[in-house]
Amino acid sequence: MNKQIAALYHMAGRPSRRIVGLMSGTSLDGLDIALCRISGSGQQTTLELENFETVPYAESFRRQVREVFAKRMVDQQSLSQLNASIGILHGNLARQTFEKWEVDPSQIDAIASHGQTVYHAPRSFTDDADQPNSTLQLGDGDHVARQTGIITLSDFRQKHIAAGGEGAPLAAYGDYLLFARPGEDRVLLNIGGIANFTYLPGAGAGAFATDIGPGNTLMNEIMQIEYGREMDEDGAMAASGRVYVPLLEALLDHVFFDLPFPKTTGPELFNRAYLEEAQRRSGSDAVAGADLMATLNAFTVEGIARAIRQLEAQDPHVYVSGGGVHNPVLMQGIRERCDAAVSPFEALGLPADAKEAVLFALLANETLSGDPHNTEGLFHSPAVCMGKISFPA
Repeated sequence: MNKQIAALYHMAGRPSRRIVGLMSGTSLDGLDIALCRISGSGQQTTLELENFETVPYAESFRRQVREVFAKRMVDQQSLSQLNASIGILHGNLARQTFEKWEVDPSQIDAIASHGQTVYHAPRSFTDDADQPNSTLQLGDGDHVARQTGIITLSDFRQKHIAAGGEGAPLAAYGDYLLFARPGEDRVLLNIGGIANFTYLPGAGAGAFATDIGPGNTLMNEIMQIEYGREMDEDGAMAASGRVYVPLLEALLDHVFFDLPFPKTTGPELFNRAYLEEAQRRSGSDAVAGADLMATLNAFTVEGIARAIRQLEAQDPHVYVSGGGVHNPVLMQGIRERCDAAVSPFEALGLPADAKEAVLFALLANETLSGDPHNTEGLFHSPAVCMGKISFPA
């Protein structure tokens, strides 16, 4: 037997594993690295977060990704090179972080690498019934494995699509296994570039995950284009402006918000072109600066609030993670517009910023030691184990 297959077999059979989750979101803040000790699988899973860090990206890297991100027409050579270079970069950043933590890579069983999403095209977006749902994450797992010397699982979203899903959101799998609690309707809201949530009904049946609209993507895009800044730090610009209601109503006037759950979307839809079209329809081309940021902030808030009300849950408790949790204007708006208790994700025992990286580590654990049947209780999510396996040699 191949020695690496033998190592994989013995590791999968142990009662616990140390798995590193790597997550790079659409906001391109940096690489989230979470070292987890995971025991068991399925409903018997327990997870301890041993270390977590976000390693910021260089601006030159952000520019490279933005050249191909959410664009239909791209340079094929750049795309091909990025697939390798992102894998190399993520592997190097992980290895350097292990050194900083004084963690021996030989004591890590596996890496779960999400990669970098550059295009997301479900049929609900393309409106092309002749083509399948599709999504593309760059950062080849073989490169991560070679750079770190650690077995790597990657490209998780393809199995979801192959089994009839849309490739996103995948958070429901980990959320369902770790955070469902009898007697409490929970909404695990994540505000990244796109806002999504996992609904965990206290009755036990009918859990699902869904995208619900823009998170930070439009706000960040305008700040980058107009002001050369990555984001509206602390929502300061939005706080100094006033919401222009006709533009807000135009932004909310899209069929996506009326689609039933679950659904998926991305910056391929909610981008500057979408904003400019809404400005044209509402006669608000002159709205700019602080007023524009206040309106975009309110757009994210209202999309989230409408989705939570659509659940018709009984006294739901909303737990918030993702970059948006650091925007006090956004968070205040959610508290005011959602008829629900709202808490930071830390109330569930994990840092909000670590959640997505941790959840991919858990997905890898299910692939290594779990069973597809463990997630049969999820509504409209195929019961599958995800991730392709790459050996370091």
